[in-house]
Amino acid sequence: MNTNQLTVLIIKYLREAKRDAFQLLLEELHPYDIAKLYRELPDKHHFKFLTFLTSKQIADLMMELEPEMQKEVLQKLGIEKSSKIMDIMDNDDLADLLSEISEEKLDEYLSAMKREESNTVQQLMSYPPETAGGIMTNEFVWIRDYYTVREAVDKFKSFAELTRNIYYLYVINEDKKLVGVVSYRDLLLADVDEKIKGIMFNRVISVPVGTDQEEVAQLIQRYDFLAVPVIDENDVLKGIVTVDDIIDVFIEEANEDIEKLSASGKDIDFQTKATVASYRRLPWLVLLLFIGLISGTILGQFEETLEAVVALIFFMPMIAGMTGNTGTQSLAVVVRGLVTNDLDRKTVVKLLWRELNVGIIIGIACGVLIFILGMVWQGMMIGVVVGISLFATLIIGTMAGTIIPLLLYRFGIDPAVASGPLITTLNDIFSLLIYFGIATTLLHHLI
Repeated sequence: MNTNQLTVLIIKYLREAKRDAFQLLLEELHPYDIAKLYRELPDKHHFKFLTFLTSKQIADLMMELEPEMQKEVLQKLGIEKSSKIMDIMDNDDLADLLSEISEEKLDEYLSAMKREESNTVQQLMSYPPETAGGIMTNEFVWIRDYYTVREAVDKFKSFAELTRNIYYLYVINEDKKLVGVVSYRDLLLADVDEKIKGIMFNRVISVPVGTDQEEVAQLIQRYDFLAVPVIDENDVLKGIVTVDDIIDVFIEEANEDIEKLSASGKDIDFQTKATVASYRRLPWLVLLLFIGLISGTILGQFEETLEAVVALIFFMPMIAGMTGNTGTQSLAVVVRGLVTNDLDRKTVVKLLWRELNVGIIIGIACGVLIFILGMVWQGMMIGVVVGISLFATLIIGTMAGTIIPLLLYRFGIDPAVASGPLITTLNDIFSLLIYFGIATTLLHHLI
């Protein structure tokens, strides 16, 4: 049954008040699919749809919806019902939701929630966004090193229904400091009467609450963890970051880098209004507009060369375009590499040497090709000028696309800010200077 058929059937059940049939249909659906159904429904059916759901289903639905639709659901449910839903939502997801709500409404929701849940969410909200503390969940199972395997398994079973994040059992001491970790495999293979102290790993890899989320993502990727513990300055276990949170981080960071590489601005998606999208894009475009004026100035300086050899105009867009293209390619390679590699002097030197060789190889291949084309079309000397120019500009474009993001990274600036349009615009200037500089030098041969 496709989405349209499901939507029609759901509307039928809502109109005929068939709650049992409605629930029977939803039992086999994943929360993502329920959220998709909710989006597909006409607005007039949204409230009734919510009333047919259980509190647990609404909580799961909330975690699959966009912030604006989450707010819509809260508004439809009211403070009392919403607070009950919030009590059973994952605290890390709830903290993200409440961070988008006005202070007045926030106080109302927190006051209506259970005190323990409210305090936990407020603590999570106190951590800076895009840090380990900001994305962690406090739903984990801890044990003591003097427990037996049987006692640890019993505790694991008692918490299994309360959390979806039990990948490891974390061992803490009397001061709640993290001292060890035990995996599923450890428990399964150990004797039931064996002490946890004898099977736990003492060397636990953890991250401080203030660690940037990208660093946490790299750590989980590097060690193939399913979760990593988060500690405070006193080594007290505060929460865990799970692999599903890290997938969200990778998607979020990738989207941010793409937005910066394209200079389109953050937070622009299919739903963004034209006026808002324009406002967010204009600053970059205005900056590039003024930088682009330099290209016009360069052309003015070589006006006599252009008048003497009009054929040079034919190859000008190709020279500038190819230089920008190769620079953007190198930029994308560097930005992507910085996410997954540690940057040191040896790595930088190796990368620069590799990209220089890439520029030379590409330059020779394209330079020879355009030399032949230019020679056949406009004559030998035009082919020489265009071929040499393209060879030189492709090398410079490749190196500019490599060096600029590395310099920004070195000075603590997000390298993705060296966006594609910026690199392209700068390379336009370099390519025109080289192209017309070579043409002017060989002008007496061209005439």
